[in-house]
Amino acid sequence: MAGTSAPQAAPLRDAATVVLVRDSGENSGGGADSGGGIEVFLQRRVKQMAFAGGMTVFPGGGVDPRDSDADLAWTGPAPQWWAEQFSTTTELAQALVCAAVRETFEECGVLLASSGAEFPDPATLRDDRAALVDKSLSFAGFLRAHGLTLRADLLRPLAHWITPVNEKRRYDTRFFLAAVPPGQEPDGSTTEADVTRWASAQDAIDAWSAGKHFLLPPTWAQLTEVARYTTVADLLDAERTIEPIEPVVSAGKGLSGLAFTRSDDYFAGLGDQLPPDITL
Repeated sequence: MAGTSAPQAAPLRDAATVVLVRDSGENSGGGADSGGGIEVFLQRRVKQMAFAGGMTVFPGGGVDPRDSDADLAWTGPAPQWWAEQFSTTTELAQALVCAAVRETFEECGVLLASSGAEFPDPATLRDDRAALVDKSLSFAGFLRAHGLTLRADLLRPLAHWITPVNEKRRYDTRFFLAAVPPGQEPDGSTTEADVTRWASAQDAIDAWSAGKHFLLPPTWAQLTEVARYTTVADLLDAERTIEPIEPVVSAGKGLSGLAFTRSDDYFAGLGDQLPPDITL
């Protein structure tokens, strides 16, 4: 009798996530937790989200096919350089960088694009932001309409994580670092998150260990990397070799059955804080 074949893994969707950072105390009116160290901008996704509902995450999302549109002004490392960092094609590398900048603008109102040395006031671009969210406007079209240049020089490659094969929705996600441009402040104007805030990377990890919010392994891993540094300049200047991380799955064990780089440290910090109703 023929054996039963394993369920086919869900297809991967390319995605980009941006870890927005600032030095501790910068724009102190922004509501950051105390504790010093580099601060990161965090969002708690609404529980109704199909993927990572209720989890604390960074801004980001899936690549739009139009993100590979080559007809846009670009400053900074060329797509080929990004392709080498993330071990992918030049076309996809451009799409990932565009997705990183677009999703950051859509989800928290920070725009990594400028006209010369001048950054626009994102508040004046609310209608365009909404049009990007509902996909009636492409990102390249938005930049062209306003004479803006994508600022790839403000981004740094950080990590590459792949959703494990047991998930119904799977993403091939490249993580980027970016400092918030002068005069801009991320907001909570997105339907995808019910809480947004600045917190030091270490405070965010400590709050997770205390059961105050939940971090999936990729988010935890990026926070632990940021927490290693004391200034944004040092964090951005550090050279990294990006290797893809896809957690190995042990059948029937859920989150506790995942194995990945430093997974022992993750589960040691997690303790018994796993929510009973977690849906990955």
